[in-house]
Amino acid sequence: MSDTTSVYQAYQGNTYLFGGNAPYVEEMYENYLVNPGSVPETWREYFDALQHVPAVDGSNAKDVPHLPVVNAFAERAKQGGTKVVGATGADSEMGRKRTAVQQLISAYRNVGQRWADLDPLKRTERPEIPELEASFYGFSDADQETVFNTSNTFFGKEAMPLRELINALRETYCGSIGVEYMYATDQNQKRWWQEKLETIRSKPSFGPDKKKHILDRLTAAEGLERFLHTKYVGQKRFSLEGGESFIAAMDELIQAAGTKGVQEIVIGMAHRGRLNVLVNTLGKMPKDLFAEFDHTAPEDLPAGDVKYHQGFSSDVSTPGGPVHLSLAFNPSHLEIVNPVVEGSVRARMDRRADPHGKQVLPVLVHGDAAFAGQGVIQETLALAQTRGYSTGGTVHIVINNQIGFTTSDPRDSRSTLYCTDVVKMIESPVLHVNGDDPEAVVFATQLALEFRMEFQKDVVVDIICFRKLGHNEQDTPALTQPLMYKKIGAHPGTRKLYADKLATQGLGETLGDDMSKAYRAAMDAGKHTVDPVLTNFKSKYAVDWSPFLGKKWTDAGDTAIPLAEWKRLSEKITTIPEGVTPHQLVKKVYDDRAAMGRGDIPVDWGMGEHMAFASLVASGFPVRLSGEDCGRGTFTHRHSVIHDQKREKWDTGTYVPLQNVSENQAPFVVIDSILSEEAVLGFEYGYASNDPNTLVIWEAQFGDFANGAQVVIDQFIASGEVKWGRVNGITLMLPHGYEGQGPEHSSARLERFMQLSADANMQVVQPTTASQIFHVLRRQMVRHLRKPLIIMTPKSLLRNKDATSPLSEFTKGSFQTVIPEQNEAIEKKAEKVKRVIACSGKVYYDLVKKREEKEADDVVILRVEQLYPFPHKAFAAELKKYPNATDIVWCQDEPQNQGAWFFVQHYIHENMLEGQKLGYSGRAASASPAVGYSHLHQEQQKALVDGAFAKLKGFVLTK
Repeated sequence: MSDTTSVYQAYQGNTYLFGGNAPYVEEMYENYLVNPGSVPETWREYFDALQHVPAVDGSNAKDVPHLPVVNAFAERAKQGGTKVVGATGADSEMGRKRTAVQQLISAYRNVGQRWADLDPLKRTERPEIPELEASFYGFSDADQETVFNTSNTFFGKEAMPLRELINALRETYCGSIGVEYMYATDQNQKRWWQEKLETIRSKPSFGPDKKKHILDRLTAAEGLERFLHTKYVGQKRFSLEGGESFIAAMDELIQAAGTKGVQEIVIGMAHRGRLNVLVNTLGKMPKDLFAEFDHTAPEDLPAGDVKYHQGFSSDVSTPGGPVHLSLAFNPSHLEIVNPVVEGSVRARMDRRADPHGKQVLPVLVHGDAAFAGQGVIQETLALAQTRGYSTGGTVHIVINNQIGFTTSDPRDSRSTLYCTDVVKMIESPVLHVNGDDPEAVVFATQLALEFRMEFQKDVVVDIICFRKLGHNEQDTPALTQPLMYKKIGAHPGTRKLYADKLATQGLGETLGDDMSKAYRAAMDAGKHTVDPVLTNFKSKYAVDWSPFLGKKWTDAGDTAIPLAEWKRLSEKITTIPEGVTPHQLVKKVYDDRAAMGRGDIPVDWGMGEHMAFASLVASGFPVRLSGEDCGRGTFTHRHSVIHDQKREKWDTGTYVPLQNVSENQAPFVVIDSILSEEAVLGFEYGYASNDPNTLVIWEAQFGDFANGAQVVIDQFIASGEVKWGRVNGITLMLPHGYEGQGPEHSSARLERFMQLSADANMQVVQPTTASQIFHVLRRQMVRHLRKPLIIMTPKSLLRNKDATSPLSEFTKGSFQTVIPEQNEAIEKKAEKVKRVIACSGKVYYDLVKKREEKEADDVVILRVEQLYPFPHKAFAAELKKYPNATDIVWCQDEPQNQGAWFFVQHYIHENMLEGQKLGYSGRAASASPAVGYSHLHQEQQKALVDGAFAKLKGFVLTK
């Protein structure tokens, strides 16, 4: 017996809805429809639920008893009232053929692209697809002139001979463009594509001027590559040769978008063809590019980056007015720029109050291997139709050169038919197009833009082309692709093919050569190749970054708020409208917060956070908070969204107090994100990169999961400023704390952020009180310093009464980078202090408790709340208070090879007095962040706290 059979039999024996029970269930359902009280309660509940399922016609009509209807039909049959009239043989056969014609039409719409002429290299034969053959449906040559109804097509005729219909279908779906769209569930979208394609049979009709312009763009694309190839022999540039039609597509996209009212386009792409886009699309001066090759360009950044990672922006003229173009900076990590671009676009949309992306367009350019292989593609696509991350649809262009570095064998390159198949998850249409047919490429781009503007959905143009040279200009691709590169070597080039085509159409025998000579002359002169680039235009939506440049982390910021403002705001954010019924647990939270606002009880972490947000939006600073479960908070401390317990519809019944602070407040947006780290963090980084006036926060569900976005942290957050000069004020909130929850729920990997810290590139803090989180969040906006803020947020401290703060700490003071000794008795006897324990985070409260148990009044405990940039001045000032202390101990929860120890020891040593000794107390070095055994965790925790008060041992550093 097979496993499948045994599983099926087990299912038979266990499900009450199995077919063998059908008569019993049907009888009981009949009884229920007549009298619901006549069936057992469990069945009644089940049948009640069925009544909420829409009827087959989509209505909400309730079901009625079936038996009377069945009996009526049976009685009518007995009386001879129902007769079936059979069709004649001829009619039956014609009916079958009519149905077959509809099946044939559907087949071409669904899989016609499999026969499309898409590969410029023509490396494979046309596949066998029986359903595209008339014979598959029983048609013969004798049927070719038979006329069939074609009213459900857009070929312009109500009826067509079969031969003509097949020709029309093949011209439409099997030419230089192959379109996939039939998997869409929206019938309007499918009919839209059918009308656009079938009306003109996928053949654009361009006039002479348009064709000349397309040739001009091909000439520019090829001309730049050949110029660089001869002038800078062997230097890496990741040539576009073989894919020149892409530049014609970009030109069309920009000009057509401007006509449709788009005012900004943000482009993300990897390095293939990037230099070509910079010069021939965005209008970067060729002489400036040449200076980068010659190493004579200004080098005014601490690190800088290679030329094919550089971003650029410009303003170009279109028939609809000026369009601002931005090419995002991008590292070599293919596709990671995608969510960054989407976030940047969303920020621009929000600034313009443009919720549907009518004025801002994201354009993402991909390689075929990366599009199929990189997981960030899927994560970014998953954001496309969500409320917090939608950008009104993205135009994707794939430069499909049919090879990834050295991999081109389809048995190795992917597990899908097309490199674009991943987009079917969000039902995005795909236009596969032959790169050797530039007019088809331009037409496909037009259609893609029209679709995006009409339906606000992603769309893909897959330009199938080739890569003339190797992965870079130092490669020899024939080593691994001898057959492919024989064909490429014999290919004359897309520009030459198109120039010859235009010559045969009477547009000039020397047109192609004349354009090539003119472009070469422009290159030699280092002049613009995009006309016109607007040099004096400035949009009213442009952001002025100058106030945020050249600032220092030591700059002061007034983060306290007046008592009257505190009370006004606290009342606003703790008042729940009468029509909203919160859960009892949430009501208790808000009642407590109201008491905190009045000063009746100390302020906890959740209230401190909320008051920081409230005071910022009231002052005109928008707040955008996103992450998994961040509306409620992973540890149920936030409750920024109140869910009405009496709501009757799934999409209504929420109330956000922070959106009701004042009449003219700035927006407060809180988003429960999809289950993604990499794409969501990349999106928020992109948002913050375009809006310095919004507090943009990404909160990890647990800090441990941040390493799922490590590429974003490494390539953008930590190094973006020193590589590209891009300042960014994004805030990361990473729950971190050793409380026995095991290896993946304890550590936000503080050590990794410390390792990445240099050049004053970001701020790493670990606040331990409610007032500290209040002040550090406000500081991030009140000061003009825009550096990433990494906050190790607590878990158990969220409800620890020792971590609460009195109201006075919010109306006075500021964020303390180092919190001094809090025991006044010990502070007053500073001369008796023999040991200073320095720590950061939750372990402070364990140390205080141990000191009380030991009555060790000669031990001071300092909290380092900001670990980077290290607060040397504040820390040194605290150490100087205790000149007789001989020992300094750094105590941490994390293992010795993790946490802050290896990074702060030299900072501490620098501020120690002569003769003082520095020791360590914490967990031993470990390959895992934390243990999974509860008893072992407790033992380790006890040992590290005890060790902080014991004799120094192990590594000891003496000043």
